[in-house]
Amino acid sequence: MNSSLKYHSIENFTTETGVVYDEIELSYELFGRELHTAPIVLVNHALTGNSDVASPHSGWWNGIISEGNLIDTNKYTIIAFNIPGNGFDKKPGNLIKNYKDFTARDVAKLFGIALLGLKTKKLHAIIGGSLGGGISWEMAVLFPELASHLIAVGSDWKASDWVLAHNKVQEQILLNSKKPVHDARMMAMMFYRTAGSFKEKFNRTVNENLGIPNVESWLLHHGFQLENRFHLQSYKMVNHLLSTLDIVRDRGEFKDVASLIKSNIIQIGIDSDFFFVTQENIETKNILDELGVKNTYKEITSLHGHDGFLVESDQLKKLLKDVF
Repeated sequence: MNSSLKYHSIENFTTETGVVYDEIELSYELFGRELHTAPIVLVNHALTGNSDVASPHSGWWNGIISEGNLIDTNKYTIIAFNIPGNGFDKKPGNLIKNYKDFTARDVAKLFGIALLGLKTKKLHAIIGGSLGGGISWEMAVLFPELASHLIAVGSDWKASDWVLAHNKVQEQILLNSKKPVHDARMMAMMFYRTAGSFKEKFNRTVNENLGIPNVESWLLHHGFQLENRFHLQSYKMVNHLLSTLDIVRDRGEFKDVASLIKSNIIQIGIDSDFFFVTQENIETKNILDELGVKNTYKEITSLHGHDGFLVESDQLKKLLKDVF
């Protein structure tokens, strides 16, 4: 069990679908300065990510979060929650049995309630990638005064038809495959990278030991790795949450909902993203501009598609330097 995890329990929580949970135990980690001694940055993790954003060897975003880095652990307090049921706490009792009970909005609400429970009423920034970016959008609507900056990287305020289609195929694999997590992950990797990225990495080379193309052994390896560290219920949960991204659901038009946000909105797209496509981000920027909502759109140039938000740390540092 991760010894650096901290816990905060929320009682009598009713989900958007009307299901009451007597208690939800959120796990989280803190990095950098002690809580309430410095400006606070909330990091919301992506689909298969977790609260370990900044530890030296395993932190999945330590390319931008560390001592002297973009999000400087000498200057900021960094907090990262685990999405309920993602399994990072290794507590089987915290897995979510019915993943369709929850939406991304529920997760955003839980994170906001937990922050208030930790006596945190103001954040310098909320930053999230992919699913985490969508949850960040929801938090900015639910808690308009909470964050000075909303930073969504390789993400969107909604699940587009393209994302919904991908997630439905993922769900079918998770429900029907003999190796559900393994096979679903293999298929997902096709959307997180690009043809050009594959060519640069593999260039039709062969794994001599296995007698198969290196691209095939790489995909099989990714499937095996996730199968070993991710519970089937967890993968069903986070995949479903991605499909529920939609800040306008039951709220009205986007222009009405976006007008509620008080944060400075920063969208970071990736020019080759095949999953959260930049066209959607640019359409959002144009509407925000018309509304007079303070916002910026910036773009990472990358061969590597959606995974560019994890790969292109140097570009991300330049694009967000003025915020941190």
